Amino acid sequence: MSDREPLDFDAAWSRLTVGELLARQPAVGDFLASLGAGAAPPRETMEELAAGLDPEALRDRGVEPDELPARFRSFLAWMTRLAAPPAAAVESVTVIGGRDKTGRAEDFTLTLVPGEVTSIVGPTGSGKSRFLADIEWLAQGDTPTGRRVLVNGAVPDPARRYAVEQKLVAQLSQNMNFVMDLSVRDFVHMHAESRMADDPAGVAETVIALANELAGERFAGDTPLTSLSGGQSRALMIADTACLSLSPIVLIDEIENAGIDRRRALALLADKRKIVLMATHDPILALMGSRRLVFRNGGIARVIETTERERANLAELEALDRRLTAVRTALRSGETIDAIDHS
Repeated sequence: MSDREPLDFDAAWSRLTVGELLARQPAVGDFLASLGAGAAPPRETMEELAAGLDPEALRDRGVEPDELPARFRSFLAWMTRLAAPPAAAVESVTVIGGRDKTGRAEDFTLTLVPGEVTSIVGPTGSGKSRFLADIEWLAQGDTPTGRRVLVNGAVPDPARRYAVEQKLVAQLSQNMNFVMDLSVRDFVHMHAESRMADDPAGVAETVIALANELAGERFAGDTPLTSLSGGQSRALMIADTACLSLSPIVLIDEIENAGIDRRRALALLADKRKIVLMATHDPILALMGSRRLVFRNGGIARVIETTERERANLAELEALDRRLTAVRTALRSGETIDAIDHS
């Protein structure tokens, strides 16, 4: 079997030697290390190697001995998919309107492109989550809204609709709580390795540096994930998503409550060629988008393009926000609020 032929997963388990597998797929070394068999004899097959492993030691690592063949095949399948040529880049996503909860037709065709920020506004239960689900599922008139979604102007291949990987939408929720017992650096390094990054250590340092540009309070790479504040956690995940997520669309939910540099966070995602959809109640954030989608009764009631006059209002709102932020900072510092600049 040559290096160019597709890897036969059954043969990989029962007939190919460890040395042959490592030559074909170096990541097999990581699989072996996870089993405590990092120094496996290169002339043994995986089947022979597994037969010599201590069953109790495997169970201590969370692996039942009889699960090993299936786990190894799944591992190889995953690594093969990661190494496969990426799907065609998403240059546009077009949403063709359907209907709201009363059956009223949505009169719009909306095209989203990389580097663009679109705000989503509307009360709770107005249909914002359904809209994102339609995009993520590449709806073709077969969801409750009847919407249709095109990728690069065409109906997407069915294989893309139902693929487990290459999801279109990455979601950053309002509450980011870590439970992993890892440092920030180890967490990002692990994610970079899973994405087959050429320099995981370098990527990790880049992500941490970008996160610190967004966070109100800086943190170090050796800070435990569980010690991060809400704002620090959100900053880390925005930087991680910008640098490592394969999803072309990013949904951010209520970034106004995150305690981070909002404008810089949006600029970072846009610079990384993400299509940004931002659910918000903050007028400053709403006006930062190129347009806003107004949701009502399960559908999009209006699509409003941000005007030049609104952008002028944005500058005034930002000035007011800076003054309010200065007051908050003074309160946190124990200062008295006996004078406010009204200029």
